[in-house]
Amino acid sequence: MTSVPPEPPESRPAEPHAPSEEAGRPIGRRVLLGTLGLGALGVLAAPTLQRGLEGFLGAAADKDPTGLTGLLPNGGGFRYYSVAASVPHKDATDYRLTVDGLVDRPAAYTLDDLRSMPQTRMTRDVQCVTGWRVPGTPFEGVRLSRLLDAAKVRPTAKAVRFTCFDGTYTESLTLGQARRADVLVALRMQDKDLGHDHGGPVRLYVAPMYFYKSAKWLSGITVTDEVRPGYWEERGYDVDAWVGRSNGRSDDPTS
Repeated sequence: MTSVPPEPPESRPAEPHAPSEEAGRPIGRRVLLGTLGLGALGVLAAPTLQRGLEGFLGAAADKDPTGLTGLLPNGGGFRYYSVAASVPHKDATDYRLTVDGLVDRPAAYTLDDLRSMPQTRMTRDVQCVTGWRVPGTPFEGVRLSRLLDAAKVRPTAKAVRFTCFDGTYTESLTLGQARRADVLVALRMQDKDLGHDHGGPVRLYVAPMYFYKSAKWLSGITVTDEVRPGYWEERGYDVDAWVGRSNGRSDDPTS
């Protein structure tokens, strides 16, 4: 969910987190200074400390209405973005991914359902529209085309709309884009199960586009008769977000 406004959460993307539109209480000076110190420490930290830092920054971003934590990289190079004031946590006990709209076989998948399907692994650079890039990032999950084929998409369909369990973020792709082999319903990133801070347990991953297209906290896939602009596209981002060919940037393609 990527002139160009600041990029969203990973949900930009969306790891598209922009400041929440909802009013909130600013973080205190001690929290900000502590966050800055931890960000600097993460550059030299061991992997275990980096994972702890990711968790700290993710939790801070989830409660930070100012968006300042989204400006800080963690040890893995990602920024944290969210367009919701808070995001519920989901796991195998309560996660569901629905597929509906212009299909003959709507479905609702549990996390175990998705894990039991054939998995595709790919390694690509992650490129945010604000300029930062995390090279060589492995993602693994189910090809979106597999879920669309199982749903029996109707001939009148032209696009796919994605919704998220943060209750706010949305994204869209044309049906042709959605069927690409490098578009995943991702369950793993960097050879680990997707954590909440990175959009887990399930997120969209659109490898050749800016990261705001890779919606975090994915909960719904709806087949539609037209492209409906997503959260950030309604605020000025390009609908076709190919890296290096949109949003006025000239970044190298990611694939």
